[in-house]
Amino acid sequence: MSPSTTPATKTAMDAVRAASTSSRRRSRWAWLARLWALSTGRFGLIVVIVVALTALVARFWTPFDPQQVDIANRWAPPGWPHLLGTDATGRDILSLLMAGARTTVFVAVGAGVVATVIGIALAALGALTVRWVRESVAVLVDILIAFPVLLIAMMISAVWGGSLWVVIWAVGIGFGVNIARVTRPELRRVLHSDFVLAGRASGLTPAQNLWRHLLPNVAPVFIVQLSWGMAVAVLAEAGLSYLGFGAPVTEPSWGLLLAQLQQFIQLHPLSVVWPGLAITFTVLGLNLLGDALREATDPTLSRSPFATRRARLHVPEVVA
Repeated sequence: MSPSTTPATKTAMDAVRAASTSSRRRSRWAWLARLWALSTGRFGLIVVIVVALTALVARFWTPFDPQQVDIANRWAPPGWPHLLGTDATGRDILSLLMAGARTTVFVAVGAGVVATVIGIALAALGALTVRWVRESVAVLVDILIAFPVLLIAMMISAVWGGSLWVVIWAVGIGFGVNIARVTRPELRRVLHSDFVLAGRASGLTPAQNLWRHLLPNVAPVFIVQLSWGMAVAVLAEAGLSYLGFGAPVTEPSWGLLLAQLQQFIQLHPLSVVWPGLAITFTVLGLNLLGDALREATDPTLSRSPFATRRARLHVPEVVA
């Protein structure tokens, strides 16, 4: 302690320092409060948490064995002990839905990881490298984005056979390219900001600048694209399993269950409703959660009733 620093001054400085630390901690989690304040955010968050918890519980427990055949109880109506009824072979539909949630979460998370790695890598190459590399990446992205995700999955299935990994890689590649296409111009825009130039002048490497300054500032756009990619992964898994290109018959899947039950839709229409509702609410929840996350984390958006509309209408500027 210097001679000019009194105990009272030191106490005041410690109080200011503690208040600043507390303020930073509050601001770090303020986006969660803003997310919960949005009705779309609450709905999406609840749906995603319910699906994730269902998948976790189903890994250890389901009311019945999802693959247990019980001909004596085939097409049992909803009630006790089969709360959602049974199918043509007597399998419990609720147990099949719970086990199918594991497949859905596995595909959504796996496709999200693949899309994140591919999207960030291509966006960084297309924004932070020399001109000829940037232009080559832009041409590659334009070529790859012309192929629909389902078509990519079917092409991979034709070579390696249908499996969940086919869905993960197909959706991951397809939406990784889409993430790169949207994120690249945002990176180029942020790249010329004062704080990025200051970080470069202070000796930060391009990788450190990317991690500390660029990615946090394009996170809102990235989050929306990633949530859409995960929602498409759920739809793609259900659609490909329905067509026979996704999950094998021995693996519980909402799409596979829908394909098996739709043959009896005229006799037992209620049985088809449950997997359809599961797919619909999961996809809707992921889309709404991504939209709400963008509004909650983007500091440039005001918290007015029209902020969500502006978020949807925002189009990143194109930077060569």
